Amino acid sequence: MIRKSTLAFVVLGLLAAGSALTGSAQAPEVKEKPRMYTYVSYWAVPRAQWAEYEKGSAETQATIAKALADGTIVAYGTDQNLIHTPDGATHDGWFSAMSMAGLLNVLDQIYKSNYPTSPAVTSATKHWDEVMVTRYYNWHSGSWKGVYTSGSAYKLKADAPNDAIDQLSKNLVVPVMEKLLADGTIHEYEIDTQAVHTSAPGTFWIFYIGANAESLDKVNDVIREALKANPLAGPAFGSMTDPSGHRDALAMTSATYK
Repeated sequence: MIRKSTLAFVVLGLLAAGSALTGSAQAPEVKEKPRMYTYVSYWAVPRAQWAEYEKGSAETQATIAKALADGTIVAYGTDQNLIHTPDGATHDGWFSAMSMAGLLNVLDQIYKSNYPTSPAVTSATKHWDEVMVTRYYNWHSGSWKGVYTSGSAYKLKADAPNDAIDQLSKNLVVPVMEKLLADGTIHEYEIDTQAVHTSAPGTFWIFYIGANAESLDKVNDVIREALKANPLAGPAFGSMTDPSGHRDALAMTSATYK
């Protein structure tokens, strides 16, 4: 995924990082939040059509911005992939709501506009959508352009505990992300699974939006130190995940969060 590779080994250090990064052995208890849903549209656009695509995308973002203003959604944005693959997307657009109804109401507005048949999207050679859900997330309110989204996908092993994602999120991932959010290194993070399973269950994604290019290095530095502090962290994480299912993405992002 483009949305949301410097997180390539973030979780590998989280088993040791929680108390080390929060500066306390007693980190605050992490609780699940209300479900947040995100609709993501991926596009593979020929390079010659990028300017046309971005023009059409900007018009659609104006429609989506109205939904943010009236409270239908809580965030929206676009990404331009920086690490291209032969079969991957070059761009994506997304918006988040606290209900599936919120997503579908905005999607209905987009379908009724000229965007679905505009040259901006009909020139794409590939297109697909996903609906994601998360109960572990946080952000700074505001708008940013030219920031960086880093993301990693991980697949659980067949014998992983049923609550493996909850365990990793509550005990390991969220405490680290909250510290990085508090000190301004990142603007947003979330831990996603598919709400509509267009692929096999068992995969989860960790995304963060870095405040600038330097934030990617800072996150890496923090994780490297955590790995040094506890060399058993990687093997412990590996006991629950299948390395063949791991993928990373890096994108340039424009985003607005309520």
